[in-house]
Amino acid sequence: MAAEREKKPAFTFRHLNNKKINFMQDRKIRDLLMKWSMDGRIVVQAFSFDEYFQPYDKDKFVQAFFKDPNVLNNLKVVSPSTCEWTTLVGVDIKKTEAEEISCKQVSMSFFDCLYTNEIVRETGYINKCLDEFYEDFIVTDQLRQVLLLEDSNNYQIFSDTERKEFIYCLFKHFCLGGMLCQFEDTVDPYLETTKTVYKEIVSVQKDPESKGIRVISTVFKVTASDERGICYPSTKKHEQTFAYLIVDPIKRHVNTLYHCFGGGLFPNSSL
Repeated sequence: MAAEREKKPAFTFRHLNNKKINFMQDRKIRDLLMKWSMDGRIVVQAFSFDEYFQPYDKDKFVQAFFKDPNVLNNLKVVSPSTCEWTTLVGVDIKKTEAEEISCKQVSMSFFDCLYTNEIVRETGYINKCLDEFYEDFIVTDQLRQVLLLEDSNNYQIFSDTERKEFIYCLFKHFCLGGMLCQFEDTVDPYLETTKTVYKEIVSVQKDPESKGIRVISTVFKVTASDERGICYPSTKKHEQTFAYLIVDPIKRHVNTLYHCFGGGLFPNSSL
């Protein structure tokens, strides 16, 4: 039996080039991503795979993903040397790392604490604060205090467990944006974009027992390294440079969500 398991083929992948990602065609979201300096640096791609997936397969799954020729030939990445989109074709991936990200939330009420703790007013306006600097970010309001400053009075409105939820990660990424991000005065654009993207790339189904909706996707935050070190999502580490694999075990699809922090737009914008 052990020998048979060893002979079992690894996961293989196919790029779903024709799969439409609706939010990437949404003019309103495109405009927001441009305002947040993320347009041209963010992309979602879809792949299918051929084997039954379980979360405990994550290391084997991610290793196979970054070894598959169909992935290497099609997976988009921003070149650190040319600042243009390229792929991993020709790259010999030596090591992969995958951190499972909790993905359980099915309601935007997750963010109600922003209102109950008066970070955001009933009108949606974000309360301001004295400017502070945190790494590459300017903290100009109480929302960014919540997201970035551990020693602020507002930081604890989200627990450590809640901060590890994928929906929180998405929200934080959109709020912080890119190098030339123009921040919003109201929270609604961040919440609406988070909701739209989350609903499209995360799969849910009705629970037969509770009759409620539950998430069936498994989410991994990933990096891949060649002989020189990390090459994906970038050779330069930054909080706003990220790559996630969102795995649907029923359809056997995996969505990739990628962003590379930086300023300006590229002529061959991926959106």
